[in-house]
Amino acid sequence: MRLFINGEAAEAPDGTAVTELLKLRRVSQPDMVTVELNGEILERKTFDTKVLKEGDRVEFLYFMGGGSR
Repeated sequence: MRLFINGEAAEAPDGTAVTELLKLRRVSQPDMVTVELNGEILERKTFDTKVLKEGDRVEFLYFMGGGSR
């Protein structure tokens, strides 16, 4: 199926759940990624059961800490 991941077209097998997509995309620190699906932030506990559909828009959001001197 065709998806859009971080604004770019991508392919994934039908029936792919969010957890599987993170593995397919080789996300190195999946515990540190927030996933937005079609404009809605997903709860981490739904990653295993949330199955993606044709045309879904997925954003992987990485939050970084920092500060000033």
